[in-house]
Amino acid sequence: MVRDRRKAYQKGARAERLAAWYLRLKGYRVLAQRFKTPVGELDLVVRRGRVLAFVEVKARQNLEDAAMAISPQARGRIERAANWFLSQQNMASRSHRSAEIIRFDMVLVAPGRRPHHVVNAWAAGMA
Repeated sequence: MVRDRRKAYQKGARAERLAAWYLRLKGYRVLAQRFKTPVGELDLVVRRGRVLAFVEVKARQNLEDAAMAISPQARGRIERAANWFLSQQNMASRSHRSAEIIRFDMVLVAPGRRPHHVVNAWAAGMA
């Protein structure tokens, strides 16, 4: 059991590193990885231009399964964590100051496939 949990953790960490790398190639700046809050964890927080995105990374055997892996409960948890992140950052730091668009994205990871970035994967409050 401990071995399975460790394996899943390592798989998730690899997927998040790959997603961060992929988003950097697309011009995003990674502000935070595996950011822990009292209400949940944010996989990635990225910025490009005036867009601040909270990114959930899902790794599965195929992209379709990865896309279906995020439940409405998980979306709600991510939204609460994002709100906590924003309240703590107070939108005053240089990296967040001029963000006009805040959105929730996903990066789907599957073996042998390029990561798939789903822009604006869901709207806040739709969890």
